[in-house]
This record gives sequence, C-alpha cells and structure tokens, in this order.
Amino acid sequence: MDWKVDFVNAAPLFPIFLKLEGKNCLVVGAGPVGEGKIRGLLESGAHVRVISPQATTQVKNWSQVGSIAWEPRPFAAADLDDVFLVVAATSSREVNDSIYAEAQRRSVLCNVVDVPDRCDFYYPSVVRRGNLQIAISTAGDSPTLAQRLRTDLEHQLPEEYSPWLDEIGRERRALLASEPDPARRLKHLRELSSQASFERYLSRTTTQDRKEFL
Repeated sequence: MDWKVDFVNAAPLFPIFLKLEGKNCLVVGAGPVGEGKIRGLLESGAHVRVISPQATTQVKNWSQVGSIAWEPRPFAAADLDDVFLVVAATSSREVNDSIYAEAQRRSVLCNVVDVPDRCDFYYPSVVRRGNLQIAISTAGDSPTLAQRLRTDLEHQLPEEYSPWLDEIGRERRALLASEPDPARRLKHLRELSSQASFERYLSRTTTQDRKEFL
C-alpha cells in the first residue's frame, strides 16, 4: 500500500518589537511562571492586570505598591474587556483553553505558556544591552536552542555596547539636525556604528577610567 504524507508547514513568523507602554495587558495565573511574564510586561511599560486566586510573594508585593492590579479570583470572560494582550499561565489546561478561545473571539493577542498552537506570539530568548535587543525564536521548536544561542551572543557582546549605543544615538540625532546631505549622513552613520568606532570607544573609556582611578 502506498502512503502519502502531507506536511503542513506554518507560515514563518513575522518578527517585530512591540510597543506595550500604556497598553492594557492581562496575565491569568500568578505562580512562578506567571511572575516572569508579569515582570517582562512591567519592564515594557504595560498596564498589567493579574487574575489568579493565589500569587507569589513578588506578585503580591507588586500589587501592594501599585505596580499591578491583582484580583484574587478565577478568570471570567469579561476580564478580556479592553485588553490588548493576554498571557494564560495557569496550571489548568481547561482554563487556558477557555482564555485562548475567548481571546480569539475578541481578536486579543494571546499566549498560552508552553502551548505553541495556542499562541499568537512567542516569548523569544533576548540578549539585552541597553536599547540594543536581539530576540531569538525557534517558533516553539526548541526553546533550549534559543537559550543556548542567547548565551553565546551574550558572551560576544560586552556590556559596553549599552553606553556606546547611547552615545551613537546622541551623535546620530545631532548629525540628522546638522548634515543636510543624505550621502554624507549615511557615511558618518556607518562610521559611527563600525567595529572600529566601538574599539575607539572602549579605548577612550578605559583611559578615562584609569585617570579617575589615579
């Protein structure tokens, strides 16, 4: 008997960096996993509301100081009113599935933790050096590979990239305001972001640190 196997490949993910500052975001579940998701949303400036009968000490602390709004109760469909994004991080598959179904009905972006086919977006492994962010995703195929690549990149990109990028940003803004010729601007911008420019920055800052130490 001949067997024909059809492999259905999902469309490739569209990589974006999403602005969440001021957006209403909901996290359902406030255990250790939910705590990590809440932390990431807070770091992005989102307005975070949490629904969960129980919560970790850190989540309770965030609630007490007003960083989040925590409601100690089970999820209800109305919790998705005026929500831009929701993360389902409960230990109940049934609850997570109901959150996903309601989010789909309302066109609310949803991530059900560790369930790729219940996610509109994935949490990537991220290398951060100030405003420099490198996000790595395997579309849920191998989070451990994404983590290993993140570690490799962290070793390749020293912490000095953060203040160097701040300096590049200031010089770029000044250049855009003072240089009318596009070709010259591009030439200068490429020089600013070159490896040679980074090495000069390291040399300059190292010299300054030595002078301050002496």
